[in-house]
Amino acid sequence: MADFKFIEYGVDGGLVTIALNRPPYNVLDIATMEELNNALDLAAKEEDAKLVMITGRGEKTFSAGVDVLDHTPDKVVQMIEVFHGILKRLMVFPLPTVAALNGSAMGGGCELAVACDMVVATEDTKLGQPEIKLGVFPPIAAILMPKILPLPKAMELLLGGGLIGAKEALALGLLNKVFPRATFVADTQEFLKQFLSLSRVALIYTKRAIREAAGKPFFEALFNVEQIYLKELMATADAVEGLNSFMEKRKPVWTNK
Repeated sequence: MADFKFIEYGVDGGLVTIALNRPPYNVLDIATMEELNNALDLAAKEEDAKLVMITGRGEKTFSAGVDVLDHTPDKVVQMIEVFHGILKRLMVFPLPTVAALNGSAMGGGCELAVACDMVVATEDTKLGQPEIKLGVFPPIAAILMPKILPLPKAMELLLGGGLIGAKEALALGLLNKVFPRATFVADTQEFLKQFLSLSRVALIYTKRAIREAAGKPFFEALFNVEQIYLKELMATADAVEGLNSFMEKRKPVWTNK
């Protein structure tokens, strides 16, 4: 197991938890981001994992973003390379990923969240990209936010640098669930159960199919997804088990193979 200083890493019951541990603001400096890259590489090799959750320690902030000190001309190239390495890994990560926002996510913290497949948050969480107030812009958010949000709202957030509350973010589709702070941990675990009860290989192939279809014309996407379904998924033991258990009216026993 890797030795981390600024994050916590753990595996339990198919869930990999990666927690930012630099309270109170969980600022992402280069050292912390290097650990995140290493943690994601480690998580991708966990043979029994079904889901990865990225969260933060502390009560108010998931992450206030990338350390401003790492934006200076002598560090900015390395900072971008290391930070974008995290987002690139998330874009191709084989398992479902969930950002569990224990508090506000701003700047690079918000980009980290929206790069995950799903996002849950406390009811007092605020999200946004304030980079423009420093005379710069967030490259990842400039790509992802217009894909998630209505374009005028994405423009407002990116060009204005303001923050939105969790309820508005939920209504806009930026969040999957909003939970009370007092029950956030328990509610998040309950939300994750639906995925952890499923077959690992089914989750992997379903995510691959969704990614493969994204942005392609319908018939091209359909052909590619059919190949994944027929040649890969249907060759797995769990696909056969799932169908047999349904016909035999019993609970499936997954081998995750």
